[in-house]
Amino acid sequence: MSFQPVLPMSGYAGWRFLQRTMDSQIAAFERTPVIASDTAYFRANIGKVTSAADLVADRRLLGVALGAFGLDADIGSKAFIRQVLEGGTTDRGALANKLADKRYLALARSFGFGDLPVPRTVLSTFPDEILTKYRDAGFQAEVGQQDDTLRLALNLGPALGDVIAQNKGADAQWFAVMGNPPLRQVFEGALGLPASFGKLDIDRQITQFKARAQATFGTSTVADLADPAQQDKMIRLFLVRSEANATTIATGASIALSLLGG
Repeated sequence: MSFQPVLPMSGYAGWRFLQRTMDSQIAAFERTPVIASDTAYFRANIGKVTSAADLVADRRLLGVALGAFGLDADIGSKAFIRQVLEGGTTDRGALANKLADKRYLALARSFGFGDLPVPRTVLSTFPDEILTKYRDAGFQAEVGQQDDTLRLALNLGPALGDVIAQNKGADAQWFAVMGNPPLRQVFEGALGLPASFGKLDIDRQITQFKARAQATFGTSTVADLADPAQQDKMIRLFLVRSEANATTIATGASIALSLLGG
């Protein structure tokens, strides 16, 4: 892909620069041949897809669909993706509901193959809905090639929006955050939770998430954290703590090398 985002600095300063230049950088990204071609193909053909079998049979359409949800690595797992899509989301026993990674649930719900008599692919608004996610996820991936923490920061707003739109209960939203690996990473970083935190019992995890969020942001509700000011605070904490951790690791490695050299 002939696109490289402009990121002259890292950390929160890099984030602020990226915010100021976002519109022009995304516009340049959309003009790249691969993105422009995939966008045109998806827009022209997705309305003809009426089943999960149709979708997985077309690698280009499937690539856009999976890319929109950050599931690009599953492009070769057609049988698995078909099972996720055909199972839908309304049955508690559906595969999408059983998987820990809730991006699969969002994928199945968005297409509606297992939930609706007529899938959402026939809606006039559907191409724009998926293509916006595909563009954003693709741009985030390109940013991540240079700075993964900025990629995660970019994902926060859209991912939070999806969690809140698709999960109505307060606890359900927390479980959705915990089941979305990129989103969870930002929350854990911003709240100062250790890497071992994920090994705790799930009920203890949600209790700790709520307690840390209340202490840090003044609220224990995920929906409140979608407020732009709260998101900015979360991103700032995440990036500052990520830089501090990276510095600590680098310093430790330097000391170890000095000792070995001595």
